[in-house]
Amino acid sequence: MKRPVARHAPDGAGSPTRSVLRMLGVGAAVLTVAVLGVGAFLVSDLAARVGEDAVPLEDAPSVAPPALGAYPDAFAILLVGTDECGPVSTQMLGERCETEDGIRNDVNLLVNVSAAPRKVTVVSFPRDLMTEVPACTREDGSTAPAARKQQINSVFREAGISCVAKTVTALSGVEIGFAAKLSFDGVMEITDAVGGVEVCIGEGGLRDRETGLDWPAGLRTVEGYEALQFLRTRKSIGDGSDLARISNQQQYMARLARKVLSSETLSDVPTVMRLAYTIADNIVPSDSLTDPVRLAQLALALNDVPFDDFVFLQYPTLDDPADRSRVVPNRDAAAPLWAALAAGRSVEITGEASNHGGVVEQEPVPSPSGEPAPEPSGAPSSAPPSPAPTDRETLSPEISGIDLNQQTCSGSRR
Repeated sequence: MKRPVARHAPDGAGSPTRSVLRMLGVGAAVLTVAVLGVGAFLVSDLAARVGEDAVPLEDAPSVAPPALGAYPDAFAILLVGTDECGPVSTQMLGERCETEDGIRNDVNLLVNVSAAPRKVTVVSFPRDLMTEVPACTREDGSTAPAARKQQINSVFREAGISCVAKTVTALSGVEIGFAAKLSFDGVMEITDAVGGVEVCIGEGGLRDRETGLDWPAGLRTVEGYEALQFLRTRKSIGDGSDLARISNQQQYMARLARKVLSSETLSDVPTVMRLAYTIADNIVPSDSLTDPVRLAQLALALNDVPFDDFVFLQYPTLDDPADRSRVVPNRDAAAPLWAALAAGRSVEITGEASNHGGVVEQEPVPSPSGEPAPEPSGAPSSAPPSPAPTDRETLSPEISGIDLNQQTCSGSRR
């Protein structure tokens, strides 16, 4: 199994296969889990691959025992993206991978899946978020002390993915039963496995010395290192903040989901299997994700989720009074979101696609005939309708985000 070296770069519909792939709609987090479900049905050694190096989650909720059929309850998955450099990223980033600061969890995604009728909510927590961190038991059995205020992207370095999960649970009230970690090289390899992801560069293009970008406006298919450059760029978009970058990363995740859910991908068995093996070779999961039957259960639970109930949101924050380059939780703005997740309700996004200019919403592109473009193939006609607006929890405008029906382009630097 491929494992990245301990280096990091500073920031400068019905069938098992279709159901499994629906889970990819929540972005990289569910990519990590879902495709392994179809692999569990087809290739036995995938279970052994993904089970290697699995870690326990401290204070995790009990999970339903493995059984045939969809996972019966609500569940939550944490995906942690670390800044570890593997062989490929080390070759491209060079000295920027050589640092003694330890491995940081710069991307933190909480994927919440409700009980039926299913809704998928992906919440991104900014890496510069200063928050309370609970005491945690490290993998070696030692204890990491609690902290009243600590930057969230340092938690993995101090106490591992289990402590990141405990910290996110403390912020959200959402109990996390499953988790997985992905590094720089893993991102590149997964993007390559699907043949690249087409992203949209807004007016003005992308120019960023830190990541080496100099791209014109328009659509561009990114693969390999270009995918990593796109996900890491910050200073060339919006207000140049990590909060703007998160919105651009959500563009990538949504476009990746739409590609995977397309009929072209769903009917391409070699691509599905290549993706399954790539994911198995590039993640470190929690021990709750190593059972192939449970992986299939989680995937089947995502069958027929409407696109407007696949949402990508950014956790709301305020400037940290002690350090304007950091942010602190906006708990009042977040409260309706956590209430909606606890009740299994849909959410109504009232904020912009990005409150920091990281993306701009793209107008639907008409077909050559002049008619409106057809629905994405990933939104099957048999899917149940979303609840009426009165059944939705209205979110604070401080929470930015999109659903899978929306398309965005990278925003120019303000």
